[in-house]
Amino acid sequence: MRTKTLKKNKINVITLGCSKNTYDSEVLMGQLKASGKDVVHEQEGNIVVINTCGFIDNAKAESVNTILEYADKKERGIVDKVFVTGCLSERYRPDLEKEIPNVDQYFGTTELPLLLKALGADYKHELLGERLTTTPKNYAYLKIAEGCDRPCSFCAIPLMRGKHVSQPIEKLVKEAEVLAKNGVKELILIAQDLTYYGLDLYKKRNLAELLENLVKVEGIEWIRLHYAFPTGFPMDVLDLMKREPKICNYIDIPLQHISDNILKSMRRGTTKEKTTKLLKDFREAVPGMTIRTTLIVGYPGETQEDFEIMRDWVQEMKFERLGCFAYSHEENTHAFSLEDDVPEEVKQARAAEIMDLQSQISWDLNQEKIGQTFKCIIDRKEGQYFIGRTEFDSPDVDNEVLIDASKFYVKTGEFVNVKIIDATEFDLYGEPEN
Repeated sequence: MRTKTLKKNKINVITLGCSKNTYDSEVLMGQLKASGKDVVHEQEGNIVVINTCGFIDNAKAESVNTILEYADKKERGIVDKVFVTGCLSERYRPDLEKEIPNVDQYFGTTELPLLLKALGADYKHELLGERLTTTPKNYAYLKIAEGCDRPCSFCAIPLMRGKHVSQPIEKLVKEAEVLAKNGVKELILIAQDLTYYGLDLYKKRNLAELLENLVKVEGIEWIRLHYAFPTGFPMDVLDLMKREPKICNYIDIPLQHISDNILKSMRRGTTKEKTTKLLKDFREAVPGMTIRTTLIVGYPGETQEDFEIMRDWVQEMKFERLGCFAYSHEENTHAFSLEDDVPEEVKQARAAEIMDLQSQISWDLNQEKIGQTFKCIIDRKEGQYFIGRTEFDSPDVDNEVLIDASKFYVKTGEFVNVKIIDATEFDLYGEPEN
């Protein structure tokens, strides 16, 4: 008599959205592996976990489409089970359960133990920092806090991620040590708000003390700061950045707008004058630093004059890195009570105008780099190029350094000095120096 062979389950984790979601997926995968589960990231598996994003319309649409795709695959017997977690699930679970009932179970952003139980695994508290990283081996994200206490009118993050909770310094240092032992050379510090770090735990803004501890971790050569908030920024971080070579001369500080009328309505707690002074102080404290920011166009009530104030200011500030997004009208946010009165085509035209302007600024700044040599980390080989980054560039969002693989060999995951020989708006071309 033939016995039916038991199919071994393979769990496929799919990550949508931001780097904070990437981190959460890596924690989930580390826990599953520790429970003896066969787990992969965005490959083939008969059990699927979709980690969703619920931030703005485009991201929500991508998440919903992915859920529908795998619910259909389950219907057709291609996969056996589908679980959904993350921000979209946290924010819209009742709607999702009603509209897409073919998903086995939905989980919120704080329900990792329950998700693990549904997957036949136990939550192991002792697995501090034991993640299955999905990024190239040389860099990893380090989430230093969760949630946000800021009252920004347009933002749904507090609805999905809750209040700000800092992670203790000793826990983060241990996690960094584990990552370094696994070959990670660059830590990218992420949170909804780095500026607020430590206020809940230590009753003071404590980012500088955290950094002073992280730079001591052997094997870590670069530490990068993402998502700082302008109001109340701890300036002692800049002193440390200037004197400590491991801390990249780079900061990502989303400013969102600069017209005082819009900043007030956005509840940002700052003004054009204060923001401009803050950036000037940054430049004086750390000469040559790279500042990345993001801006929103088409916020309710944004006039042509408001937009022109922002456009002229972008021209004046000459940010090294800048992203621009059309405003998304999000239910249950403070701004949802305002009329979404800027037509979609006007939003898109304004965003395009800012990005055209930024392309020219970026081109000019990149031309200045020709002939200079930079320490670069090599992330990967793609087509005929090895692709790396300088300390002034974060993965996925910033410039890349391209090295012709038909002429030169460099080792991925390693640092190399590269002389820049040519440049476009968003790419540098270089040759390794011996």
